[in-house]
Amino acid sequence: MNSSTASSQAAPQSAFDAIGHPAPGVGVFALLTQFGFIDTTGDDAATFLHTQLTSDVQHLDASTARLAGFCTAKGRLLASFLMWRTGDAVRLMLAADIQAAVQKRLSMFVLRAKAKLTDATPGLIAVGFSGDVRKPLSRLFDALPDGVHVKVDGPRGSLIRVPDSAGRPRFLWIGPKVEVEAHLAELDAELTRASAEVWDWLDIHAGEPRITHATSEQFVPQMVNFDVLGGVNFKKGCYPGQEIVARSQYRGTIKRRTSLAHVDAENGIAPGIELFHSDDPGQPCGLVINVAPAAGGGVDALVEIKLAALEHGSVHAGAADGPAVRFLPLPYALPTEV
Repeated sequence: MNSSTASSQAAPQSAFDAIGHPAPGVGVFALLTQFGFIDTTGDDAATFLHTQLTSDVQHLDASTARLAGFCTAKGRLLASFLMWRTGDAVRLMLAADIQAAVQKRLSMFVLRAKAKLTDATPGLIAVGFSGDVRKPLSRLFDALPDGVHVKVDGPRGSLIRVPDSAGRPRFLWIGPKVEVEAHLAELDAELTRASAEVWDWLDIHAGEPRITHATSEQFVPQMVNFDVLGGVNFKKGCYPGQEIVARSQYRGTIKRRTSLAHVDAENGIAPGIELFHSDDPGQPCGLVINVAPAAGGGVDALVEIKLAALEHGSVHAGAADGPAVRFLPLPYALPTEV
């Protein structure tokens, strides 16, 4: 039996619902194996990434993390990141299933730049914290970040405040494996260990999409609300796909957005599954981006969908006669498209 299983079994039954979601007031942590890391080092590290990603990297300071995307020449997202500076590197956190491919593709554009990309995943562990967690985190870090995407560093790594979700404050600790593993017993004694899927569910309810292998090259950044979430800087210089991304923004052509949704069914609902509208069942109207088991059964998801499909009729997952998709409010407002 692994430590995660043992911890889950040892936790008080009242700490979780029937499918493993923590009660709202419970402080939880989860080991986040769904993420990988790319470190970019060298004199031109920030300058190089600035020419490739949708966000401003050159002015990224040591106390800030930032969302960013990496697009094809056609403006479609190959990957989404949370990025920050650590030591002499700019670190990118992304879905583990695309880490190798994205690192390889970014490396193709280095050319004469003094920049080197390395896979930092083997030496790091990401830990997500949610709920009443300030006391144990204060033992790991001298100070806690006080705003969304504010970062503090210490001997044990980086601690980043990420958007609240489902009424719970959240933090990310990314640290060296040896440091994280040395403190797992302390965390188990003070907090309740949750599954990585619980963190995915919290990300979904925060309205932050994550590009994975199943959805790579499917969306321009605005389709996943990255313009609203701060993942695109429209004043920076060129990057792959920049002209298309800017044109979509300024010509009022954003007709598809990401919405929060629930589906009562559990089987067959996965990233990359198409959505169909009752008025036009012959062609898809959207795509599932991220999925996680819902607290009351079924699944919650972030889905990219035509805005017109939300106005009337019904939307179904997988096929025109598939399970119905019920839409929920996002925790932030979307701009009114002209």
